[in-house]
Amino acid sequence: MFYKIENEFFTCEIDDMGAQLHSLKSKENGKEYIWQGNPDIWYGQAPVLFPVIGQLINDKYFYNGKEYTMPKHGLARKLLFKVKECDGAKAVFSLESDENTLKSYPFDFEYVVTFELKDKALVNTMTVINKTDGEMYFSVGAHPGFNCEVGDVIEFEQPETLATERIDKENLIIDEKFPLIENSREIVITKEIFEPDALILSDIKSKKLRIKGKNEIEFTFGDCPFLGIWAKPGAPYVCIEPWYGVNDGREVKSDISQKRGIQHLNKGETFEFAWIAEVKG
Repeated sequence: MFYKIENEFFTCEIDDMGAQLHSLKSKENGKEYIWQGNPDIWYGQAPVLFPVIGQLINDKYFYNGKEYTMPKHGLARKLLFKVKECDGAKAVFSLESDENTLKSYPFDFEYVVTFELKDKALVNTMTVINKTDGEMYFSVGAHPGFNCEVGDVIEFEQPETLATERIDKENLIIDEKFPLIENSREIVITKEIFEPDALILSDIKSKKLRIKGKNEIEFTFGDCPFLGIWAKPGAPYVCIEPWYGVNDGREVKSDISQKRGIQHLNKGETFEFAWIAEVKG
């Protein structure tokens, strides 16, 4: 079911299945900024990623000597969230652990996804709460797809020298980095740039970027350790993905606590991050 929030500038719709952003539309001119999904290209729109990012080796991981199975990008995107609040310009969705989640993820948690319109910006806040009687390991991230065109430009806040990691045919990280930009602010979206799959970036100095073309959106991603940028080659959208975690490589880890990029909470602790999409044109 879709839930709607709005302010004087925009309407926004969110699906309670996966707490997935469905629409961000201008009241002034009816322009839609979010990819509307197409099963012939990419059926998704803006999945939430929890409690893993990307692919695990054979969809499996270990914790305290026990093997668990977890699908790509985690379980949250395929589960129904409870609507805690939907009023005016703000909506709050919640997913809590239950007997089914515990089969693949042995921690008690609450995962809260909040959407709020503030002037011409959409703020999406993700909060992870550890309700386990002990430690908890997780990754969390976002995957919003914005309408754009081949030839549009992604412009970082400041000049960057970046190399990208890539994934192989099994969606596992290749043990090599590939030069992307040197002392430049711009990545041009071409038909070829995503043919090897997503750009996986780290060590970024900037805290925000702009998608510049027919639409212009300033996207604030903050201090995330990884930033994915992805689309199906030549498709009319681009996903900007702040990640607190990353795909597995080829090295098998004996425990999820050893996984690259994994986050940790002690009992009762909370982790929170937000991304902001401000429409500039």
